Amino acid sequence: MVEYGTVAVGALVVSGLFFTFVAVVGIYRLPDLYTRTHAASKSDTLGALLALAAVGVTFGVDTATIKVALLALFMLITSPTAAHAIARAAHDQDIEPWQRGDES
Repeated sequence: MVEYGTVAVGALVVSGLFFTFVAVVGIYRLPDLYTRTHAASKSDTLGALLALAAVGVTFGVDTATIKVALLALFMLITSPTAAHAIARAAHDQDIEPWQRGDES
């Protein structure tokens, strides 16, 4: 008989891997810095949060779960902030966004 906690951890890990893979593909395939930053900040943050949720479910109610929740909060704050800072620096340096028909 399969325990629900094991199924939940497996689903969270697989979901986290999927979104992390989407971020990697987005960084590799998208044409410019702005769209790559978007892919990295959204998908990578969600993938990391799902993986941290899997760790939290694994430990159950414990001090480690509080630490995992603080790590998740740290990820929610720093990842979008870093992506914004990178995009802002690119804009300040007059890096133009990709337009359809531009050479890659």
